[in-house]
Amino acid sequence: MCEANAYLIEGSETQLIMESVDTVEPDENGISLVSIFGEQKFLKARIRSMALVDHKIYLEKLE
Repeated sequence: MCEANAYLIEGSETQLIMESVDTVEPDENGISLVSIFGEQKFLKARIRSMALVDHKIYLEKLE
């Protein structure tokens, strides 16, 4: 399995936003996430880092 979990970092807090993310699509206004189950979310955020061996995507909220 190659999917990852997406986390949103706000200050010192890290919150799980979506599990089993299959698709990450950047947009000028943020990030679109789609899970293997078809769940979709759009966040006004940018990719802060990705730890693919650990299956984690860290996002940072845009102002």
